Amino acid sequence: MIEEIKQYIAEAEAFTATSLEEVEQFRIKILGSKGLLKEYFSKFKSVPNEQKKEFGQTINAWKSAAESKVASLKEALEDQQAAVNLFGDLTRPAAPIELGSRHPISLVKNQIIEVFNRIGFNVSEGPEIEDDWHNFTALNLPEYHPARDMQDTFFIQTNPDVLLRTHTSSVQVRYMEDNKPPIRTISPGRVFRNEDISARSHCIFHQVEGLYIDKDVSFADLKQTLLYFTKEMFGKSKIRLRPSYFPFTEPSAEIDIYWGLKTETDYKITKGTGWLEIGGCGMVDPNVLTNCGIDTKEYTGFAFGMGVERIAMLLHQIGDIRMFYENDVRFLEQFKSAL
Repeated sequence: MIEEIKQYIAEAEAFTATSLEEVEQFRIKILGSKGLLKEYFSKFKSVPNEQKKEFGQTINAWKSAAESKVASLKEALEDQQAAVNLFGDLTRPAAPIELGSRHPISLVKNQIIEVFNRIGFNVSEGPEIEDDWHNFTALNLPEYHPARDMQDTFFIQTNPDVLLRTHTSSVQVRYMEDNKPPIRTISPGRVFRNEDISARSHCIFHQVEGLYIDKDVSFADLKQTLLYFTKEMFGKSKIRLRPSYFPFTEPSAEIDIYWGLKTETDYKITKGTGWLEIGGCGMVDPNVLTNCGIDTKEYTGFAFGMGVERIAMLLHQIGDIRMFYENDVRFLEQFKSAL
C-alpha cells in the first residue's frame, strides 16, 4: 500500500494542466471529500503497527505534493488569464499612440528664429544667472542709475552682484566681448522680473533680442529689418516707431504694428486704435560698444527686443499669459497640428 501511495506522489508531481477546470478535477480526485486521499486515510487502522509511522509520513507527503501542485498550477493559470484580459488579442492592431506637441512658446520662438535666420542672424545664448556687469553696468546702467528701477530684479541674497537676468541683452554683451564685428545675432531666452502675476504679466517670460553691428549701420536699416519681420511673422506691412527711452540705445523707439480693427477682438487688444506695441528698439549707445571693446569711430549698430509670450498671444488669440505655465493638457493639445 505504501508503494501505491509513492506512485501517486510521483503522479502528482508530474501532473500538468492547461486549464483551471483540469486543476479542479485533479484536486477533487485527490483532495476532495470523496477523493483518494480520504480513502487511504480510512485504511490507516488496518495497517500493521510497525508500518503505521511510515504509512502516515508517506500519506502526508502525498497530501503535501497534491496541495502544492494544485496551488502552483492555479496561480500560473490565473496569471496567464489575467495577462490575456489585460492585453487581449495580441494579434489585433494596437491602440493609436497619442502624439505629444511642442509648447506654444517653443513654436513661436522657433518661428521668430527662422524669420531672422533668413536674413543672416545667428542664435546666441547665455546663462540665466548673471552678474551685475553683463546685466546692467556694461549696458550703460551703472550702479545707482535710476533706470535700474525699470526692471524689478531678483538678486541672489548671499551675493548682491549675482542675479536672475532681467533681459537677454546680457547675452549680447557676452557675444560682443567674444566676437568682432560684423555681428548679426539674436538672443532668445527666459528672463525674470519681480512682477505681480496676472492675465497680462508674469515674473517669468521669454524674450528675443536682436543685435546688428557693422560699418555704417543706420536707423533706416533697423526700420527695414523690423518691417521685414512683421511682414513675415504677422502678415502686416505697416509699422511705426514711437520715440522712447532705453539706457542702452540712443535714439530709442517702441515698435508698433497696425493690427487693424476688423473684429471685436481687434478693438479689445488695440484699445480701439488699431495699433499694437510688440517691442522696443534703437541704435546701440556708444557707451555700450566701448564697454564691450568695440571701436565706436568705426562701427555702429542697432538692437531690438520683443516678448515671445506677447507674440504668441497675438498669433493664437490667447487671452491669459498664465496659461503658458499651468501645463494644462487640454490647452497644450490644441497645438498638436503646429508641430
